[in-house]
Amino acid sequence: MATPVERKVVLVTRRTRLEELVARYHTLAQARFYIEHLGADFSDYVRENAAYAHSLQLAVEGLQARGRYQIVDRGYLPNFMFAPDDIVVALGQDGLVANTMKYLDGQPLVGVNPEPSRWDGVLLPFEAKDLKLVLDDVAHDRRATKAVTMAEARLSDGQTLRAVNDLFIGPRTHTSALYDIELGERRESQSSSGVIVSTGLGSTAWLKSMVTGSLGIARALSPGRPFKYKAEPWDTDRLTFAVREPFPTKTSSADLVFGAVAREQELKIRSRMPDNGVIFSDGMEADYLRFTAGMVATITIAAVAGRLAV
Repeated sequence: MATPVERKVVLVTRRTRLEELVARYHTLAQARFYIEHLGADFSDYVRENAAYAHSLQLAVEGLQARGRYQIVDRGYLPNFMFAPDDIVVALGQDGLVANTMKYLDGQPLVGVNPEPSRWDGVLLPFEAKDLKLVLDDVAHDRRATKAVTMAEARLSDGQTLRAVNDLFIGPRTHTSALYDIELGERRESQSSSGVIVSTGLGSTAWLKSMVTGSLGIARALSPGRPFKYKAEPWDTDRLTFAVREPFPTKTSSADLVFGAVAREQELKIRSRMPDNGVIFSDGMEADYLRFTAGMVATITIAAVAGRLAV
């Protein structure tokens, strides 16, 4: 085990919108032409890119002054091997923290906001200029961390995928998902747009938008029945699942469409999709598990919790 000073820091970065555009259109001039042709403000892309570059420079300077470090782009996370005593830093938006945390096994994660005037940074309590001090605290276990419950999908062939915000189980394209869903003694066959399984942290994101939309429809159909949505704590001991656009037919039901999965429970979903069935998490569609006919996904709370430095 490395000493506090010897512990390696892994800095996770992501490309800015401008860098994504240049990669797509090959040159800065072509990227500018595309954006301005659509009537958008290209200077905003430039400012965002400059702010990120400045924060990255400050972060690297802090890491160089401290010792061992490695920089990893978000796209390489699915295949990157973190050491047990690594300290991990995510420089980007809140989503980058979620994208990074699900690949960790209890290593502390530090979220750094590259541009506080642009990003709210719920998961980004620090700035690049604070990094050296924060890392010293984390390395010596002087910095508190907040536990984050994660979800895990385990397929019948042994493949697994974790989620910090949510798992999506359904079709890869805009078609119907066909599957059997089972929770405890309840079981039914369904046809829908897919199933979302949310953690406590994710209850402020995709799940919230689904419930908000459903409540709006319910209020329109039955006025006078107010209900206020309440998000779960980040370290909650349960997951919440919701079925998107369930469609009852002669062979499919729509009763088991929302509920909680306690720590000791399993939510099981068996695919009946001959093709295009997938499971992905936290919006990273490129890192997915194939979920085709006959495969069974068992959804539980992950044994390992995330550790976010605060």
